[in-house]
Amino acid sequence: MTDVRELLLSRIRDVPDYPEPGVMFKDITPLLADPAAFVALTDALSEITVRHGATKVVGLEARGFILGAPVAVRAGLGFVPVRKAGKLPGATLGQSYDLEYGSAEIEVHAEDLSEGDRVMIIDDVLATGGTAEASLQLIRRAGAEVAGVAILMELGFLGGRARLEPTLAGAPLEALITL
Repeated sequence: MTDVRELLLSRIRDVPDYPEPGVMFKDITPLLADPAAFVALTDALSEITVRHGATKVVGLEARGFILGAPVAVRAGLGFVPVRKAGKLPGATLGQSYDLEYGSAEIEVHAEDLSEGDRVMIIDDVLATGGTAEASLQLIRRAGAEVAGVAILMELGFLGGRARLEPTLAGAPLEALITL
């Protein structure tokens, strides 16, 4: 796993002062462009997904779609997108959550998750944990069980893990890289 971690880290580019001054953005596009790194990432997240007995994969908009879909394919599972409000046609379940300034809402198609599903949430970065927390609540409201949360990178200094602990309710949170 150390070799995989080093490969992934070597393909993440730091972009200073983006999207605003003082922020060091972690750009994963070089990782996605490198087939060996992207396969290693997909394999690592898929292994976590299978190990925790997931029956479906949820990807959080938008980079969670890029990572979650190939993980679902590799694990032989269905993929369910969690979108920003208003982006899905048909009947949806929504979950509001607070942001630093204001609020947001995410949605899932009501029929895509049900009782008996064990759902692995896939995303690229865990920062403050707001979107992940809302997705945990949304999945449970749909009647499904949370198998866990698997992410490429955790920005530990932003406190997302601590925020998620109560909502995880014992479900695992695994990060391939913690900064």
